[in-house]
Amino acid sequence: MARFSEFRVQRRVLFLLLIIVLGSVLLTARLAYVQLYQNEFFQTKAVEQRLQKIPLEGLRGSIYDRNGIPLALSINANTVYAIPAEVENPADTARVLAQLLELEEEFIMARLRKRSAVEWLKKKVSDELAWQIAALDLPGIGVVPTSTRVYPYGSIAPQVLGFVGIDNQGLEGLELYYDEYLRGKPGAAVYERDAYGRAIEGGIRGYLPGEKGADLYLTIDYFVQRMAEEEVRRATLETGSRLGLIVVTDPRTGEILANAIYPTYDIEDVLSYPVDRRRNIAVTDTYEPGSTFKAVTAALALDAGVATLHTGFFDPGYIRVSGWTIRCWNRGGHGPQSFAQTMQNSCNPFYCKLALDLGPERYYDGLTSFNLGYPMGVDFPGERGGTLRPPSDKVPLVTWANIGFGQGLAITPLQLIAGFGAIANDGIYSVPHYVREIVTEGGSFPPDIPDQRQIISKESANTTAYVLRTAISQGTGKHAEVPGYLVAGKTGTAQLVEQGRYSHSKMVTSFAGFAPYDDPQMAGLLVLWEPQGAFYGGVIASPVFSRLASKVLPYLGVERRVEVRGEVRQVVVPDVGGLAVSEAQALLQRAGFEVEIVGDGSRIIGQVPAAEAKVSAGTLVYIYTDVDYLPASSEIPNPPGA
Repeated sequence: MARFSEFRVQRRVLFLLLIIVLGSVLLTARLAYVQLYQNEFFQTKAVEQRLQKIPLEGLRGSIYDRNGIPLALSINANTVYAIPAEVENPADTARVLAQLLELEEEFIMARLRKRSAVEWLKKKVSDELAWQIAALDLPGIGVVPTSTRVYPYGSIAPQVLGFVGIDNQGLEGLELYYDEYLRGKPGAAVYERDAYGRAIEGGIRGYLPGEKGADLYLTIDYFVQRMAEEEVRRATLETGSRLGLIVVTDPRTGEILANAIYPTYDIEDVLSYPVDRRRNIAVTDTYEPGSTFKAVTAALALDAGVATLHTGFFDPGYIRVSGWTIRCWNRGGHGPQSFAQTMQNSCNPFYCKLALDLGPERYYDGLTSFNLGYPMGVDFPGERGGTLRPPSDKVPLVTWANIGFGQGLAITPLQLIAGFGAIANDGIYSVPHYVREIVTEGGSFPPDIPDQRQIISKESANTTAYVLRTAISQGTGKHAEVPGYLVAGKTGTAQLVEQGRYSHSKMVTSFAGFAPYDDPQMAGLLVLWEPQGAFYGGVIASPVFSRLASKVLPYLGVERRVEVRGEVRQVVVPDVGGLAVSEAQALLQRAGFEVEIVGDGSRIIGQVPAAEAKVSAGTLVYIYTDVDYLPASSEIPNPPGA
């Protein structure tokens, strides 16, 4: 029995010894694995634990107009930071920095007392102030390079550009939409620290610069934008309107040349203005377009074959639809009319009839082909798709009749100008867009915009364009005529909807058109919300388009068609470059020219017609001016044709 007990003890000892040996082998193997095979990994982790990284912004990409004129640039600035563990005298440090940085002493003290590796004290600090702080050599206080946004030409198209936050991130507009391209890649300032977060003397120190973001080249033309901003401001103030908008596009491509809104805001002082002034209402807001929409209805009716240029209509002043009476604006009616005359007279009953002849299903399909009822894919944040209900038993027939003349649906201004662009461009639809090219260090590429597509036949588009031309030459839009150019377009006046009912006092007045009619180079849309007094589009909107087109078309290099009435004396346009604006104006007027100054600057940056050009006596010469500040690295190109 004793031998059996001794044997059991020996067996337990051997088993325990085996476990100890096996454990030792495993521990040795693990130690060898860690020391030999994972040596580099753990050394890297150890270094990382000792290294403190202070993030640095990558320089934000610039934004240029289509001609390379800088609209938004990033320049070097500085950020003051603190490493709380290294600050030797927080009270004295806070007192000194509060005076220099113009901050509250308590604010700085709160950050110096935090148990964190790094605390930002103030961003966007000037070089001069950064040098002062560095010269003080305050323990735990440092300065790292960052950047800040500047606008060399002031607040141009602010609702389009948008703005950036304190950390240089895009917050609104194109700055937000293209932020992933603009912001670049961050860098870091690196130093080696001890367990208390203090820099190790003689330890590792390094600087990893950030990478610059991509640059944007917009479709916006600086000069056309300035013209549009001037005209929308004038129109809004003269009519007492609550809000005004002008959009100018190239109908052949959908490129947006100008997007001007009034009242506006100063992009360099964002917080001083109401939030609603920052909205780009061309994209984010919808409205009922009124009679300008008759162009779309006419194009769809012609394309479907339910009407031709030879279609006639008798207007008694109203039309009855499902028990509802829809009246024409001319209560007595227009009587017998041709197809073109219905557009010239802006006859509501006829366009109700076209919508009914198309039928809800076919009309709806046609409207959606014009990208109505859903977002088009514009390269801008917050795009609205509008309101267009699909055919159903819940949508009464009278709704479709109302849509025929532009009420009963809601669209964005850009949706309407895109429709006019398709009519001007042989039925080829282009989605409006703001960016022409994205340029990186590795190359350039266009933005992701939906492809062009044929939505109505060339014949239908050209017939509609002809009818719109007659609406100017013989109809309600005659005040939109521009001497030397053939304009096609349509006026519109629509009632605003308030609490589900149409207002009898608040209107939206508009004009949409393009020119020259037979070779369109520009399409334009003016919308005025709640004008006071006269509110008909033919009275207050058409003249604005005329003034705008008379500036834009010569700038774009489109030649005027001069009606020959005997021999006209030819004269040479003087070169006014380098002169004061008043001197240039006087020189041109003495030479017998009409003069219009574009912009309110003191420096002449272009003229149309160009210097030394031979033109007819009495020709209108445009002088383009701007402010005196321009970064040394930038150049202003001459206006096309100048």
